[in-house]
Amino acid sequence: MTQALAHRWRFFRAGGFDQVQLETPADLAALRGLDQKLWASLACPVNNLELDRRMLQYIDLNNDGRIRAPEILDVVDWTLARLADPAVLFRDGPLQLSSLTDDAAGARLRLAAQRLLGVLGRPDGDSLTPADTADLAKLFPPHEANGDGLVPATFTDDAELKAAIADIIACLGAQTDRSGEPAVAAEQITTFFDQARQLHAWHARAAEQGLDAFGEGTVAAVEALSAVRAKIDDYFTRVAMAEFDPRAAALMNAKEEELVRLASLSLADAGEVAGLPLATVQHGDELPLHKGLNPAWQGAIDEFRQRVVVPVYGEQDSLSREQWQHLVALCGNYLAWRAETPNVAIAEVLERGRILELVGQGAEARLLALVEEDKTVAEAADGLVELDKLIRLRHGLVRLLRNFVSFQAFYSRQEKAVFQAGVLYIDGKSCELVVEVGDVEAHAKVAAASDCFLLYCACTRRGEPVRGKETLNIVVAVTAGSEGDLQAGRHGLFYDRDGNDWDATVVKVVQHAISIREAFWSPYRRVSKLVSDQVQKLAASRDADMVSKTAAKVGETGSAPAATPTPAFDIAKFAGIFAAIGLAVGALGTALAAVVTGILSLAWWQVPLLLLGVLLAISGPSMLLAWFKLRRRSLGPILDGNGWAVNAQARISIPFGTALTQMAELPKGSDRALRDPYANKPVVWPWILALLLALGLGYYAWSNGVFSPAPEVPAEAAAPVDAAAGLGQIVGAAPRGESGIRPEAGLLQGCDS
Repeated sequence: MTQALAHRWRFFRAGGFDQVQLETPADLAALRGLDQKLWASLACPVNNLELDRRMLQYIDLNNDGRIRAPEILDVVDWTLARLADPAVLFRDGPLQLSSLTDDAAGARLRLAAQRLLGVLGRPDGDSLTPADTADLAKLFPPHEANGDGLVPATFTDDAELKAAIADIIACLGAQTDRSGEPAVAAEQITTFFDQARQLHAWHARAAEQGLDAFGEGTVAAVEALSAVRAKIDDYFTRVAMAEFDPRAAALMNAKEEELVRLASLSLADAGEVAGLPLATVQHGDELPLHKGLNPAWQGAIDEFRQRVVVPVYGEQDSLSREQWQHLVALCGNYLAWRAETPNVAIAEVLERGRILELVGQGAEARLLALVEEDKTVAEAADGLVELDKLIRLRHGLVRLLRNFVSFQAFYSRQEKAVFQAGVLYIDGKSCELVVEVGDVEAHAKVAAASDCFLLYCACTRRGEPVRGKETLNIVVAVTAGSEGDLQAGRHGLFYDRDGNDWDATVVKVVQHAISIREAFWSPYRRVSKLVSDQVQKLAASRDADMVSKTAAKVGETGSAPAATPTPAFDIAKFAGIFAAIGLAVGALGTALAAVVTGILSLAWWQVPLLLLGVLLAISGPSMLLAWFKLRRRSLGPILDGNGWAVNAQARISIPFGTALTQMAELPKGSDRALRDPYANKPVVWPWILALLLALGLGYYAWSNGVFSPAPEVPAEAAAPVDAAAGLGQIVGAAPRGESGIRPEAGLLQGCDS
């Protein structure tokens, strides 16, 4: 998009980038021409924003839970087209009917406003606030049509239709009617009855094929037939074999040897004879159902007769082969029919009988008629919806723009930004950059790039839910002070934007620099912690060794100790040890003496510079690294992890971070008692050691003449010394004799004598 040249924009710089100022209706009218590369963000979620939720839903036209730049531009144009004086957007107060336009859209809104004022009991009123439209039941009574095409159960007095609506909601879910009641749409009604008709047609095929001969006991009948099918088939096959060859008649019955064997057994358990034929083949094609049956199968045959034979043929004493084959075919067709059962979702919730009843009632056509009746008032109802939308945009649109097109609300500090969830009090600090998050781990992966010290807290408010929630997760940026004892498990108190207090527990910490002052001390703290940990480990190991040795000695008590020879004293070994210790002590003393000598050789004004240089050498790298990280702290990744599309750097500078996280301070004019009766008593011996060391160093310096400078030599006395030095150089240059003595030296000695 190209930037409009006709409008003169005003920008302010904060967070490391230029941000547009939205102060006049002309700024809003020209917003579509502002290059989107200059916008602070391009998209944001609908959730977790301190804005009117219904207003955000009006802006989110595609209901995807996100608001994008094109939707912002469309809602700005829509709002400006319905206000005769758009300046009311920048002022507080109700929506005056006089501020509406005089065109058709304005007239429709004015008519809807007058109707609403009449419902509210203020027919002479001339203004409306969001509180007037907060209760949708007043705008759209649930028992009246409201034009949204949704039908709640309260919209009809017909008991059958009420029950049908409840069944559809139970199977396919509910949509929310404008009155706030659960309702169904035409698409849900059609989908439900399409599935219901499939089940109805499936049942109709069963009636056509006579598969309902067993009635409601069909399943039990099929199970009873399946239990005896193999045995009855075996019987009729044996009869056929006897008819095939008369010699087989005797062989098809039970063998005599088997009967003799069974005669010698106890037949209290009929299972012993279960392997014998079902009946003798002499009965022929008529299988007896009462007498002459194998005792082990008598109960199963009785069940088969009651559930299968009687419902089809009535009471009879025998079953022919043709009847048996008909029953088997009938159950086979039933099983094939069952395999064709329609796979519909509504059958998992409702019983089949209820589904068939709804189809038979013709409920679909009657429900669709209610949908059409509701749509007859769509135009008038849409006027109320547009009025509610305009009322809410009049109060919240500019605020949204100052947190979307720019972050003016966040950086101006005049009010909190819409993404700031509240204030967290923890470890003597109050942190104002608090953002509500959903998934802690997913957010932390993105927000770690912000270079901010982040605390993730789980907040709870048991028994006192806020907006239907008793728990929520927040991320807190600590931008000033020191790390202190901030770690997982610490507890604090969180106040949301409405002043509700929540118990907060730290569940995750993302470590980053907080301040340069903390970075200065961090090397010393790390070294101190390292030394302390090592000392504790050493003490713990020594304590464990002592306990183990004591336990071993106690265990050996009472037993005669073995005689162990006393080792001879090795003087060479101990001499080596003492020599090594002496060398180490001497080396340390020499190094310390060299350091002290070097320090004392400096002028007095050089000593502080030396100490400063040592401190910078130790703390300088940590401070430099912290300085770079603090300059890179950014709001963007914190919001991006929550679904925003931040379009700028949005830096959090050191001064701005100090404003976002404040430390505990005593009120002005407070009286403070400095004496703590329970404070630790001061330790004197370190000061005594320091004093002795200072005295020792002073004595060493005095004895080496550090405090007694060499006297100045007059110029006249210095000349002979220089001449003598020159003569000495000439003499030193003369050749030596064979004996190694210069001749001049002997001459001079002779003269002296």
